[in-house]
Amino acid sequence: MLSVYQLKPRFQQLLSPLLNMMHHKGITPNTITLAAIGLSLIIGIALWFSPQVPALIWAVPAGLLLRMALNALDGMMARKYHLQSRWGEVLNELGDVVSDILVYLPLLVLVPGKEYIVWLFVLLSVVNEFSGVLAKALGGERRYDGPMGKSDRAFTVGLICLLTGIHAEFASWLPWVLVLAIALLCLSTYVRIHKSIQS
Repeated sequence: MLSVYQLKPRFQQLLSPLLNMMHHKGITPNTITLAAIGLSLIIGIALWFSPQVPALIWAVPAGLLLRMALNALDGMMARKYHLQSRWGEVLNELGDVVSDILVYLPLLVLVPGKEYIVWLFVLLSVVNEFSGVLAKALGGERRYDGPMGKSDRAFTVGLICLLTGIHAEFASWLPWVLVLAIALLCLSTYVRIHKSIQS
């Protein structure tokens, strides 16, 4: 299935010089993970106040791209420099879920009268991440399968916010985009659970 996650190897290659520089400066994977959570809070705040200050909508796609980079860098650093730890793994998994909630829940302000769509999108995003972790509990590897994983969600929301920044009318597309994302989240979660059981 097509997913932005398939571009991860190339994205990591582009980040390699930055990774080496950060390591030489003594920055740890957990520090990067915490920075990603803090950045997610800033993105969420910008999104929440964007109806009052439209220019803030531009912070969302830029912030999500930076968050994707931080999410890649923490794992890359942990593996390359043998800095893996149980605490780091817990922080990484919980951090992803918390970050998703911080970023996507403020979408509520962009869909007046259809807030339930955002709540469902956020809930299913959490379930989707849990289904990926569930594979490890069953003795397998963490699963990232499916068409609406973490990177796909960031790309989708970032794109609609980018288009909204270009022209405010694009905000009216958001409910329909989220409905499609919800359907793909259900498919992604099914694929992860199915493959976890089969492996």
